[in-house]
Amino acid sequence: MKLSLSLAAAALALSATFAAAHEFKLGPLKIGHPWSRATPAGAKVGGGYLTIENSGTAPDRLVSISVPFAARAEVHEMATKDGVMTMRPMDNGVEVPAGAKVEFKPGGYHIMFMDLKQPLKQGEMMKGTLTFEKAGTVDVEFKVDSIAAKGGEGAHQGH
Repeated sequence: MKLSLSLAAAALALSATFAAAHEFKLGPLKIGHPWSRATPAGAKVGGGYLTIENSGTAPDRLVSISVPFAARAEVHEMATKDGVMTMRPMDNGVEVPAGAKVEFKPGGYHIMFMDLKQPLKQGEMMKGTLTFEKAGTVDVEFKVDSIAAKGGEGAHQGH
């Protein structure tokens, strides 16, 4: 019984450590759970999602993303107005207000990986670099989930 409890406690501690490892810090910014969906063979675009929390006293701005697995990455916003869904590039990036959290998720802000050089395969970790106007750059990894993943932090337990 003691061995079972010890193993359960160790597994829980390890999973908590692994979950925390999928967050990235840059000064007052915390980037939470970057992820993407798997893409079918031959797909030329993919999407990236994450959260950015600014615990600082000044706003910052995500101005660019670079990834080695695509020719370019762009910040986009998807919105619905009068029943019509639109998507547009955010040429000036996205502001992250002081004391606020911005979510990049399906149906809202997201990262478009353009001209993919390879399919995104479930289970892979894909490297990328985020550049902020004030805080600078931070290397992250996008966890590739299933092609049907809906996202959300709850979906990333154990990452």
